[in-house]
Amino acid sequence: MSVKLGEFAKQTDKFSTEEGGAFAPRFDSNGLITTVVTNADDGELLMVAHMNEQALRLTLETGIAHYWSRSRQSLWKKGETSGNLQSVVEMRTDCDQDALWLKVNVAGNGPTCHTDRHSCFYRIVKNDNGNAVLIK
Repeated sequence: MSVKLGEFAKQTDKFSTEEGGAFAPRFDSNGLITTVVTNADDGELLMVAHMNEQALRLTLETGIAHYWSRSRQSLWKKGETSGNLQSVVEMRTDCDQDALWLKVNVAGNGPTCHTDRHSCFYRIVKNDNGNAVLIK
């Protein structure tokens, strides 16, 4: 079953959700779906963000990643101000359609993180004698 862009199917039962052909994203109680973003070329984890229905619809329509900023409470076209737009190469959903995975190419191969790093995941968490410590 195909659905026009912007018109998402409704989840009806477990089998249809997990095995059917309808894209029926399950947004949480805040109207968001978690989105994991990796580099399409090398698989590096770049960021984790959230999409609302409008952001998901715009991403599908334009091929450029859009997100919902929880801190700013606004729609966010990733890279709009920096020029490091994320072009979606592939979008996947998990088995119960409550999370998305975007494989993207970043324009200019610029930083993805607002800290001016290529990835938001630049720190390692280690156990140091029972204490969690961050290593840069």
